[in-house]
Amino acid sequence: MQPLPIDETGRFCGYASVFARVDESGDVVMPGAFRSSLKRRGRERIRLLFQHDPKEPVGTWEAIAEDGFGLWVEGRLVGGVPRADALRRLIERRAVDGLSIGFRTLRATREPATGHRRLWQVDLWEISIVTFPMMDAARIAPGTARPGRDALAAAISLLRT
Repeated sequence: MQPLPIDETGRFCGYASVFARVDESGDVVMPGAFRSSLKRRGRERIRLLFQHDPKEPVGTWEAIAEDGFGLWVEGRLVGGVPRADALRRLIERRAVDGLSIGFRTLRATREPATGHRRLWQVDLWEISIVTFPMMDAARIAPGTARPGRDALAAAISLLRT
């Protein structure tokens, strides 16, 4: 049985963006695009919203980091906030699982052949739980552990036996 995507305290995790893939708007986020923004803002100044609505803060980010796959996030919904409580139930039932980034483009190039925009540097403002993410792979993950860490731990344990 697959683990729940959120725990009893409202904690969840997943990828808010995936590198080197074309999203529905034709953008391609490149590795390192968030680096300077994360350094400058830190996770405390990046908001956790619902559907990119600044009137709908629903929680806080406990961790935000780039890895080799994309922008990994770990968040917690704030209990007692009606929208956050409703979202927790929806995420538990896997009715909502999308993640999406809100940003300002700082440096980008356009591919002449495809028209795709490569995002080399962005100013990350917020990350939202959404119904329909622009990047299909940007989703809340089942369980509350980073997939790469679990796979690495499993590989190490196999090597040790």
